[in-house]
Amino acid sequence: MTSLYRPPAEPESNRRDAGQKFKDWLLEGMPSPSGKPQRSHESAEKPQSWWRVMCLTGLDYFSTLGYQPAIAALAAGVLAPLATVVLVLVTLGGALPVYRRVASESPRGEGSIAMLEKLLPRWWGKIFVLALLGFAATDFIITITLSAADASAHVIENPFAPDFFHGQNVIITLILIALLGAVFLRGFEEAIGVAVVLVFLYLALNAVVVGFAVVEAAQSPLQIGDWWTALTTQHGNPVMIIAVALLVFPKLALGLSGFETGVAVMPQIKGKPGDSEAKPAGRIKGAHKLLTTAALIMSTFLITSSLATTILIPAQEFQPGGKADGRALAYLAHSLLGDGFGTVYDLSTIAILWFAGASAMAGLLNLVPRYLPRFGMAPAWTRALRPLVLVFIVIAFAITVIFDADVNAQGGAYATGVLVLITSASVAVTLSARRRKQRGRTIAFGVISVVFLYTTVTNSIERPDGLRIAVLFILGILIVSLLSRMRRSFELRATHIRLDAGALEMLAANEDGPIRIIAHEPKKQSAAEYRHKIDHAIEISHLPDASQVIFIEVTIDDSSDFEQALEVHGVRRHQFNVLQVHSSNVPNTIAAILLHIRDVTGLMPHIYFRWTEGNPITNMLKFLFVGEGEIAPVTREVLREAEPEVSRRPWVHVG
Repeated sequence: MTSLYRPPAEPESNRRDAGQKFKDWLLEGMPSPSGKPQRSHESAEKPQSWWRVMCLTGLDYFSTLGYQPAIAALAAGVLAPLATVVLVLVTLGGALPVYRRVASESPRGEGSIAMLEKLLPRWWGKIFVLALLGFAATDFIITITLSAADASAHVIENPFAPDFFHGQNVIITLILIALLGAVFLRGFEEAIGVAVVLVFLYLALNAVVVGFAVVEAAQSPLQIGDWWTALTTQHGNPVMIIAVALLVFPKLALGLSGFETGVAVMPQIKGKPGDSEAKPAGRIKGAHKLLTTAALIMSTFLITSSLATTILIPAQEFQPGGKADGRALAYLAHSLLGDGFGTVYDLSTIAILWFAGASAMAGLLNLVPRYLPRFGMAPAWTRALRPLVLVFIVIAFAITVIFDADVNAQGGAYATGVLVLITSASVAVTLSARRRKQRGRTIAFGVISVVFLYTTVTNSIERPDGLRIAVLFILGILIVSLLSRMRRSFELRATHIRLDAGALEMLAANEDGPIRIIAHEPKKQSAAEYRHKIDHAIEISHLPDASQVIFIEVTIDDSSDFEQALEVHGVRRHQFNVLQVHSSNVPNTIAAILLHIRDVTGLMPHIYFRWTEGNPITNMLKFLFVGEGEIAPVTREVLREAEPEVSRRPWVHVG
């Protein structure tokens, strides 16, 4: 007998509650419409010891050992060890001092991008920052996809891997990227905890493998002789060898990764008790320790691993499809220490390569909310952690599919992003030293800038695919930024409003209300101009009482800014009361001040405008890019969106 019983449907209110809980969880940390942040993501705010943060940012840096020796051998051949020495010299003598200086000047994690932003104000500065963010996105996103792709290669090439794994690189890579996103959806603290374990285990195993490999190479004079013979035969005398090594070194630029991320995660470093927000000396010192320690560890491994792998591994094994392709140290771990130890090494390599995307994700989660929402060039939800994680994971999926999870195919794009960021940092510290009149440091950093500029240009010419990908990222960011800026153009943009004593005194004189305000052009400050504005308001807009009129003047500073704290000053000019404020635009500023006056005084403000002359389309474009233009209708629209209740909305009069 068929039962007619059906379980009761879930109440609509329960479904709504579940949906609201999910939305609250997803948007945790996003500012509310009032400008007050919701409960922040606690783990993202908890500082950590510098060495723990080094493990997070070092995931990107140290994990390159999984593929750097193989890429170096494939790109430079027998010259790989010498080219690696050049790379290390550039790292310790160039990138390290540059980023130590960047850390000192941007202790809140702003990095070199913020340093350069200050040198190019207004729209040019914003566009330049967006371009650098495109290269940063290239660096960080490709870090996620390339590392996961190499991890999948280690999975497939392990001798104990099931046969059905072969040919499934894309699927395995996508699974690893999805797992990375899941960790970050859980929280930042969990990411650091996992990073510490992985880094310590991976470095210990690498020390064993490299140590055995160096001993094996030292005990194989025949193989050393073969390498030296090939080196001198192919490249001639020592001068030519050094010259060619200098030319080949840009192909090894992957070994420079990690510095920008090291600065980006500075807010996670625990400072000293005496630190202040203005002078966080403890945090800066911790960042210096992080950068220096990571550079020294990595430099040691790069030189020893490159020498050992070049001498011990036959050249044909580095070619695509060879047993050492993308996994030179793993090849040595299996051949020198057996498949048991090799499998343990493979597992640690797979884990750190998978999680290397964590340092890149940390950099993205620091950079995007720091710039785009402040520019008005991203939706407000980009200040929340979890939606950004989902967006970046989707982009990483797309990149993986496009490149078919091929490590070598993504190497050019990775190197391009890394080199552009390091070059921009070098230029930033050079200009900073010049501005401070530090002649010796200006020359030194200038030379470093030239070296990195040469490396970047050479890499871009030899591997233009990286530049193409970066351009696509830049175009995408510019398009999204412009559309977002237009969409958010009618938002209240004031992060804070303060009325000084003079302004409060003027408003208090209208104790019975309403408060009548006339918008006035700040460049026209003669007594006749003020009187003319009053007469026009009386005649056209039927201003009933001119005795208590207050003028408001908005001076445009930098129209490219989006959010701004407003300082309103009350002054007397030609016996007229005037509210003065500097801002990035006129209508949004006036709307925000009107609402603030309403809330402070309890009285309803009335604002009086004259219609703007000129073409309405031109005026709208002026509003979007210059902060002026169609002031009256835009002010009303901003007020309408900010205050849906008509009875509580300030009045707008236009004549």
